[in-house]
Amino acid sequence: MSLACTPPTLPVAWAPLYAHPLPTGHRFPMLKYELLPEQLVREGTLSETSLFAPIPLPEKYFLDTHDAAYWLRLQQGQLTRAEERATGFPWSEALVQREVTILGGTVQCAKLALHTGVALNVAGGTHHAFRDRGEGFCLLNDQAVAANYLLHHEGFQKVLIVDLDVHQGNGTAAIFQHEPRVFTFSMHGARNYPARKEQSDLDLPLPDGTDDATYLKLLAETLPRLLDEVQPQFVFYLAGVDVLATDKLGKLGLTREGCRQRDRLVLELCYRNRLPVVVCMGGGYSERVADIVEAHANTFRLAQELWF
Repeated sequence: MSLACTPPTLPVAWAPLYAHPLPTGHRFPMLKYELLPEQLVREGTLSETSLFAPIPLPEKYFLDTHDAAYWLRLQQGQLTRAEERATGFPWSEALVQREVTILGGTVQCAKLALHTGVALNVAGGTHHAFRDRGEGFCLLNDQAVAANYLLHHEGFQKVLIVDLDVHQGNGTAAIFQHEPRVFTFSMHGARNYPARKEQSDLDLPLPDGTDDATYLKLLAETLPRLLDEVQPQFVFYLAGVDVLATDKLGKLGLTREGCRQRDRLVLELCYRNRLPVVVCMGGGYSERVADIVEAHANTFRLAQELWF
């Protein structure tokens, strides 16, 4: 896989097709995938050379994560109505192309992070996708695919997935349930989607309304210990901003500053421990798209500040 972005710029995967057109009134905020890179380039956090166009991932790289029969039905538009409803998106060939491009972005970010220390995908974090089905706006699980890529093609023996989206990473937990080389950590709303939780290697369910101080204290007590115990060689970070108090689907009580401090805690630990990290944006459903974009933008600003 050729890579259009080389050090010393902050590598960021992005493609226009990330902003996939949806029916009017759909609750998923696709607009953020247009506005976020525009904002980051306009303010100077990113340059045009930071952005690279991800290459759709060849299927041979994700069929060790996803069931071949599911992939065939997804590819050919043969999902049942119930399966399509569970994904939250109307099926189209363009949607499938978007998903395999996101996969390519996260895998290419992983390859780049081996050299730069960090790389970010403007999309991704599709942690509700299981081996044989999609759910919750997730059709294929990009961080699971990229983790398996590192295990099977780069010789890695221990990967840590830090999932701080407000919703439990149920698909990721299920995919790696019997894979000791991948440690899954999910800190999420206890009473939020999905109704039926899977078992991660470590789950920290939070009560509704959890505020900045409570959240950050728990994370600061947990993540350094995890790094010591797990001894990962690589980290995937799912930085969902649906933890914000303004989020329509979140139920937690974090401020934008609390969300920024969360990102700083995770990224500084990776930086100080010289752990390569790939960051994917995950969810964010605040009423004002500006709140979503600004919270996501802070993640990129911190990565730029720490590594470059």
